[in-house]
Amino acid sequence: MTLPFDSRILDAVAKRERQGLTRSIRTIEAGNTPSLSYQAKTLTNFSSNDYLGLAADKQLSLEWQRGIDLYGNGSGASPLVTGFSKAHANLESSLCDWLGFERAILFGSGFSANQALLFSLLKEGDLLVQDKLNHASLMEAGMFCPATMKRFRHNDVEHLKRILTKSALVVTEGVFSMDGDISPLADIQKLTTLHSWLMVDDAHGLGVLGSEGRGSCDFAEVKPDILVVTFGKALGLSGAAIMCCENLGDYLAQFAKHHMYSTAMPPSLAYAITQSIERVRIQEWRRDKLNELQCEYHQCFSFLNGYVDTRTPIKPLLFGDNIDILHISKELAERGFWLTAIRPPTVAKGSARLRVTLTANHTIEQVRKLAKSIEIAMDKVV
Repeated sequence: MTLPFDSRILDAVAKRERQGLTRSIRTIEAGNTPSLSYQAKTLTNFSSNDYLGLAADKQLSLEWQRGIDLYGNGSGASPLVTGFSKAHANLESSLCDWLGFERAILFGSGFSANQALLFSLLKEGDLLVQDKLNHASLMEAGMFCPATMKRFRHNDVEHLKRILTKSALVVTEGVFSMDGDISPLADIQKLTTLHSWLMVDDAHGLGVLGSEGRGSCDFAEVKPDILVVTFGKALGLSGAAIMCCENLGDYLAQFAKHHMYSTAMPPSLAYAITQSIERVRIQEWRRDKLNELQCEYHQCFSFLNGYVDTRTPIKPLLFGDNIDILHISKELAERGFWLTAIRPPTVAKGSARLRVTLTANHTIEQVRKLAKSIEIAMDKVV
């Protein structure tokens, strides 16, 4: 007997295929280093979020191994049972010292942290106002939480001002993951100071911007009411935390289900994240290297159609057409470069792109070779 699920699945996958939107999981044979191995071919990787080059840092690997020696493999339980160790407490203290908040509540991922916050905090009658280009975790939580959600045009402070007719939770990213642009946080905070709360998801700003890599908010000289940070980008590991005041921290520990009912991150990982934070804070050369690469990128790419100037390591090249971007991505792979074609629904219809990301482990020569290869690939498509 054929169930509705069968036809639903087949029809949805076939539609994606016709639209040039099919996604596939590809198995790489090495970690997220500047060069990776795929199907016995070595490719220069320009698609990683490992902005500071810590994901394969040998010394950080040794710290994680030391964490295993100290605390074992897994946490074995949720934080409220027996899953919270001295390693977790030290990580929370390190985050609070670095970022200037009273509490840090740990999660397994940024997706979980964002959803836990919105689902636990917002009630019927509340107003949630989000930037239109916020991450899927925030948008989904906004749609399914009991609050009324409104969206303001991307980085449009005047539009936000017109929407804020009552007290609200205003949510934005610090750096937007697909466009690489920075939120006007100082202007947004001026609108929220008296009657609303400001929440910032700084997954892509942490480690990259601000003094000691404190992120977008430090860069803009603002302190939001709630800051979500993740450890899977610039810190080179995985997990996330909600940074907040003491009262909200106590509240989340009682009511955030993603925190209460999930097994805590391995204590060895918490130990390694603490060590990564110390590196991010003191190793300014990693951010200096990114700045050097960004200058070179501008020199090599600014004349290309679709070039977008950003102040972050995220460098979108806009092409628009889904099929064209797939051909370009394939051609680049033939030339030795790993660059993922980003298409709807990840980005808006008609804005398919290559999302070039720079890391502190890239070289000037790799950026130059990428520019030349993209120019050739674009000529072939045209």
